[in-house]
Amino acid sequence: MSLYKKIIEKQEKISVIGLGYVGMPLAVAFAKIVDVIGFDLNQEKISLYKSGIDPTKEIGTDKIKNTTVDFTFDETRLKEAKFHIVAVPTPINSDKTPDLTPVKKVSEMIGRNLVKGSIVVYESTVYPGVTEGVCMSILEKESGLKCGIDFKLGYSPERINPGDKVHTLEKIIKIVSGMDDICLEEIAKIYELVIEAGVHRAGSIKVAEAAKVVENSQRDINIAFMNELAMVFDRMDIDTSEVIAAMNTKWNALGFYPGLVGGHCIGVDPYYFVYEAEKLGYHSQIVLSGRKVNDGMAEFVTAEIIKKLVLANKIVKQAKIAILGVTFKENCPDTRNSKVVDIIFNLKEYGLNPVIVDPEADFEEAKHEYGIDLLDISELKDLDCVVLAVSHDIFKSLTLEEIDSFFGAFPNNEKIIIDIKSMLERKNFEKQGYIYWNL
Repeated sequence: MSLYKKIIEKQEKISVIGLGYVGMPLAVAFAKIVDVIGFDLNQEKISLYKSGIDPTKEIGTDKIKNTTVDFTFDETRLKEAKFHIVAVPTPINSDKTPDLTPVKKVSEMIGRNLVKGSIVVYESTVYPGVTEGVCMSILEKESGLKCGIDFKLGYSPERINPGDKVHTLEKIIKIVSGMDDICLEEIAKIYELVIEAGVHRAGSIKVAEAAKVVENSQRDINIAFMNELAMVFDRMDIDTSEVIAAMNTKWNALGFYPGLVGGHCIGVDPYYFVYEAEKLGYHSQIVLSGRKVNDGMAEFVTAEIIKKLVLANKIVKQAKIAILGVTFKENCPDTRNSKVVDIIFNLKEYGLNPVIVDPEADFEEAKHEYGIDLLDISELKDLDCVVLAVSHDIFKSLTLEEIDSFFGAFPNNEKIIIDIKSMLERKNFEKQGYIYWNL
């Protein structure tokens, strides 16, 4: 009997390793049909899940309370499963090279608990060759088993869009791959249990690995182009958002917008592609240039904030600034690799100490990762400058009157609004005399 049949008949289990915004939706989705062990090293996170609380905000409290996922931080429980899905983060080092430490560590752990007849599928972003060239050898060493004989490997890149309630796990086509045809079919059938949009069978594990880094590199390059245009249009005194609105009337416009590019995918994956290309003797021209532009946007925005403070006759070091939003994207609690943080640190280099508001963010994570204490929006008063950095729905709904209440008692032409995501109606504020700038 195939592993797929054993799983659907609940003779075998699936394990999902790494219960963040990628792994958690997968575990909950599979648990509606089959037996699932949900593993994470973070004991506090496991405790929250067992209590019916979703710290990722991807699934929601109700679904967590009602799921049958068997949550654990005990790695020996992995021996009970034969289909392992790995969803741990793959960050970059300070020198922009891939940090494979999490993937290596989780491979060691799985290897210690791997049993014959298992399939291990990696979802973590890696450059082509890591699954078969790095992970496989670790699994073999730790388990004493032989890949291709005792266990098999697959790769299925995650495509979760954090905070997106429309393009959810079930509605996104899943790329799947396996080390051989039999393994590929097993993996495809198992994922088809939960992926309503269907699966795409890649020709090899390397193809699937490459597809992940390339699709995010493509987005990164397109956003970099828009960011470069925004910087040029700023010098031309042209509103970039108006240019984009006009351009998007054409049927084949791509619909990209300028902005800060952080997070765990678009801001990271291109470096994985560049790293492997350079190992093979090719120095990236376009991908690396796009990364350079996007990595420099926080500095550009910081310079605009300082410029507007000077034009408003503010004493820069004494200016009171509030930044609304610190997560890496809208309606998401995750602050890791947020480029808003770069703006905060850049402003501190000018002697400024901005206050930060973000009702969506994980307060403890912001404090732990960056030493940032988040305020409640009701505490904002006597400000000189308001920076709208992340387009959370709660910020997009702010009225002119609510925003005005954040400022000090001085003329509107001394009140500065920096609207990085072009959330507000520019003309409404300019008519009232505010100093308004958008990217």
